[in-house]
Amino acid sequence: MRVGGATGRIIRSEGMAHPAPARLSDPVEKLPSVGARTAESLAILGIHTAEDLLWHLPLRFEHEQAEMTIAEAEELLPDQEGAQENISVRGEIAAIRTLPGRKPRVEATLEDETGTIQLIFFNAGWLRGRLNPGMRIIVEGRAKRYRGYLQLANPTWRIEGVEPTEMDPGRMEQYRPVYPATESLNSRRIESILEPRLEELVAQVPEPLPEELRTGRAMPRLDEALLSAHRPASPDAAAAARRRLSYDELLLLQLGVMMKRWHLRETLIAPAMPINPELEKRIKARLPFTLTDDQANVCDEIFSDLAQTVPMNRLLQGDVGSGKTAVALCAMLLATANQQQAALLAPTELLAEQHHASISRMLEGSDVRIELLTGTMTASERKDLLSRLASGECHMVIGTHALLSDDVSFQQLGLVVIDEQHRFGVEQRARLRRPDARGVIPHVLVMTATPIPRTLSLTVFGDLDVSVIRSRPPGRQPVISRIVEPSNAHKVYEYLAERVAAGEQGYVVVPAIDESDLGLKDVEGHRKRLSEGPLANARIGAVHGRLSRDEREDIMNRFRRGEIDVLVATVVIEVGVDVPNATMMVIEHAERFGLAQLHQLRGRVGRGSARSVCAFIGSPSTDEGHRRLEAIGNSDDGFDIAEMDLAIRGPGELFGARQSGLPPFRVADLTRDIDLLRLARRDATDLIEQDPRLESPDAAELRRLLMKRYGQALGLGDVG
Repeated sequence: MRVGGATGRIIRSEGMAHPAPARLSDPVEKLPSVGARTAESLAILGIHTAEDLLWHLPLRFEHEQAEMTIAEAEELLPDQEGAQENISVRGEIAAIRTLPGRKPRVEATLEDETGTIQLIFFNAGWLRGRLNPGMRIIVEGRAKRYRGYLQLANPTWRIEGVEPTEMDPGRMEQYRPVYPATESLNSRRIESILEPRLEELVAQVPEPLPEELRTGRAMPRLDEALLSAHRPASPDAAAAARRRLSYDELLLLQLGVMMKRWHLRETLIAPAMPINPELEKRIKARLPFTLTDDQANVCDEIFSDLAQTVPMNRLLQGDVGSGKTAVALCAMLLATANQQQAALLAPTELLAEQHHASISRMLEGSDVRIELLTGTMTASERKDLLSRLASGECHMVIGTHALLSDDVSFQQLGLVVIDEQHRFGVEQRARLRRPDARGVIPHVLVMTATPIPRTLSLTVFGDLDVSVIRSRPPGRQPVISRIVEPSNAHKVYEYLAERVAAGEQGYVVVPAIDESDLGLKDVEGHRKRLSEGPLANARIGAVHGRLSRDEREDIMNRFRRGEIDVLVATVVIEVGVDVPNATMMVIEHAERFGLAQLHQLRGRVGRGSARSVCAFIGSPSTDEGHRRLEAIGNSDDGFDIAEMDLAIRGPGELFGARQSGLPPFRVADLTRDIDLLRLARRDATDLIEQDPRLESPDAAELRRLLMKRYGQALGLGDVG
């Protein structure tokens, strides 16, 4: 049995000129049979060089049987319909007919000395005259039983003795790779380009792992693993290759995380901000409530960090409404008490405005000066504020991305708080952490109301110390969640009208600002429909991201004061909005929102002592959409939801797109490779302890790969 290689063909080489060996750095256009059009199709897949092609790994393998007789194919498939097997048979066309129509179908009967098989070609008018009775052909494809007969639908075929060679040996048994492909470039075409050059390309791949580490972990060499990844000699070889390639990916990421952590702790300093019992008492007295045990414990962890010159790099995870802002304010007050400035970075103007309003209320009557910096300020307002920041007259500033501008400078920035940290890239977060004239960097506290799944917390967030607030503030009630079909939406709005009549308030969230051809409910159109229908007696307002800051503030203040009963909004209210009297939320087209986003939106209600309800109106058309709505309906725990979100969407999107802009893994799967991740983490820790910058000759290739793949995403440029 042959398992490996892409084909069983025999190629005559006498008298043929051997093409020059391919190099990893060669553009794909230099490879035989790759013309301009094929190169364009490869570029769509991110393949520009021979090395890119080598790292374009198969999605899976199809087990193809060796060429067989039709009777052997009959025995291969069980009697029940639906079972399928890849087969290759040859025989003579006994009969053929074309069924006319807009999409003509061709049916043929192929026979050999042992039996017959039916061939079906859909939308195949082009076959007229190309297949004829008496013609001997070889067909390959997935066979199945249909109404008791053996059938091949849309098989590939070739005329016996014409191609690929005069000898025509037939297909051997093999594991055939299935590559990520496009409409213009299928998997077999990709295979045909790579296969003839595979061995000479893998031979050029350097081994990045120190030999002692590789053998100690029972890993094959990288060149062997890459060869087996494309052309496995057995299922065990394929599994060993996947393990090695996954380990390499996880190790590189962990090396980046550990290198970044070492650089921060061993080479940089931050201002020490000591605290004593009297100061702590004064800080907590500023809060209009008593901290929960979780909040108090987290404050102690942060205070301990801030008292050191080792820069704090702490992640504060807390579910929606758990009171993270109060903890952040305690840290900011400790900074100002130590003559240091504090900055809070928020991802949206609305959230920055909410933070500024709530913190200003808590600081009312104090001598702490707090300012708001956003992109919609006038030039003169901005100039005046920047002057106060630079002089130290402003003690605290809350702002959006405008805080990251090059013209923003501080007298002594001691603490940076970043809210909803996953909405900022690594480079953006690093801008506020540049050393000042004294060579000192600020402490950093990053916060998220979207808890990080446990597996992800070991990866990109591995350089952070983690604090968690799990408990709800006293008096908060769980939110009742209901999944509602669009046909029952009228009942939801009738119930909302009843609650409004009882003096309560509510939100209605829609996905669009403007009317579109997609059939989605938009802010103004839906507000108008509600005001003319089920909520005719309610005062309805509308808010979205296109309004000016003054307009948004006016609407939100009126809503807080109870002058607006129902607020129709987009996801601008996703975070930061705190109106205890708002006890009901309706989310239209809920299937179009991510699971974490649905949970964030639901967190806008249930912020008082009254029973709150969130109705998710949706009609999902995909399995993933069904699973999202089922998950949000069954849990109101953000930590559980984070794990469910990871299970539903997989780590690819969560990890690659949402979490800090890191490139996605090619092979590793965090839902499956958690033990391998822990192993890579231990090994990375040991390597960085021995060689913090990976400067030794044995680590040179690891460092090159690390910087190429993660240097920019992890901000390793300043490590040296």
